[in-house]
Amino acid sequence: MNNLLVERKTCARIPTEVGEFQLCYYQNNQDQKEHLALVVGEIDPQIPTLVRIHSECFTGDVLGSLRCDCGPQLHEAMQQIAQAEAGVIVYLRQEGRGIGLLDKLRAYNLMDEGYDTVDANLKLGHQADARDYTIAVRILQDLGVSSVRLLTNNPSKIESLERLGIPVVERVPMPPALTVENAAYLATKVERMRHLMNLNGRSPAPLPKPKAALNGRPFVTLSYAQSVDGSITRQRGEPMALSGQESMTLTHQLRTGHDALLVGIGTVLADDPRLTVRLVAGPDPQPIIVDSQLRLPLTAKLLTEHPRKPIVATTAAADPHKEAALQDRGAQVVRLPATANGRVSLPTLLEWLHRLGIRRLMVEGGASIITSFLAEQLVDRLVITVAPLLVGGLNAVGNLNGSGLPQLQNPHTQWLGKDMILSGDVRWTDEN
Repeated sequence: MNNLLVERKTCARIPTEVGEFQLCYYQNNQDQKEHLALVVGEIDPQIPTLVRIHSECFTGDVLGSLRCDCGPQLHEAMQQIAQAEAGVIVYLRQEGRGIGLLDKLRAYNLMDEGYDTVDANLKLGHQADARDYTIAVRILQDLGVSSVRLLTNNPSKIESLERLGIPVVERVPMPPALTVENAAYLATKVERMRHLMNLNGRSPAPLPKPKAALNGRPFVTLSYAQSVDGSITRQRGEPMALSGQESMTLTHQLRTGHDALLVGIGTVLADDPRLTVRLVAGPDPQPIIVDSQLRLPLTAKLLTEHPRKPIVATTAAADPHKEAALQDRGAQVVRLPATANGRVSLPTLLEWLHRLGIRRLMVEGGASIITSFLAEQLVDRLVITVAPLLVGGLNAVGNLNGSGLPQLQNPHTQWLGKDMILSGDVRWTDEN
């Protein structure tokens, strides 16, 4: 912003429930918006100042909308700065990450149709984040702030301030207020916008945006629910609900971000799942069943209720009559090479899916599928829902046959209702 002029016009005392602030009104010659600063105490330029740069959110700040966590973050910042007895909240009039209230509401409508917050902005012709922090820096400089301890989860904000001449000596995490309504929104901020969510007093590294494909196969997200002791059910073949409503909502949102969803035949026989997206708005991924002996019942919901007929991966040894019956029901049966124990070769299946155009694959189990994908090092991202139960049953992960131990990189934890969600990138280490 060349020739930018930012001028403080006046300040007034504002008593609040958490403490007393000075509210300062700033005028500028660029966007003609009424940017503000809430100030507590005396600013010492020799000491890093506790600062929050908060972008206006009418729906969250004023109405208390549960679609975001903006209102709670503003209140948390006010409370922390009041307790510190010195600090600044710069309130920028950059509604909707800079796209304005009108297009923010349009973006909300797109999100209800299944787009995430990033793609909704892009579809409307905007950047994922169109904010500029030059005016915020000028306000801080006017107040005598020379360096900051920044209240934020957003690394882009840190990078912008430092690029504009304000050193950030510390990032002070902002615990997000998780709700069923904003769980997918916050997950997108972590996955696609590098936000650093901090829920338990430590600062996890950001999760990178998943790649579209790796080495001729889809990017694989392994997602499942287990008890505290690692069980996914009491015994094999017995269905057991572990996830709470909030974490199930997040799982459905994850499904919408993948091209296909894969399960083993054991899961189908035990649960008869639909594998559709029902708890959020969004497209249903292509269902895929790994079924080496074609045990899929002709009455399965995946054949009778899913809007997209399943792909059934099997081997050359499967019954051709059952194959014909499944094809009559609309399933696509693909015969693939078998392993030494007669199971479908998963690497070959992934190569075939990649040629089919599947770039992002979500795998949901059961135990044999989970173990096989891990044992063959075919998992790129792991999302585990841990329910507060002790079951003493069938473990999610069995013997990995000395193939190397999967290790989580950039681990991230969050609480959704009663469940803990653990996620991260998977890297492989030798057992030795």
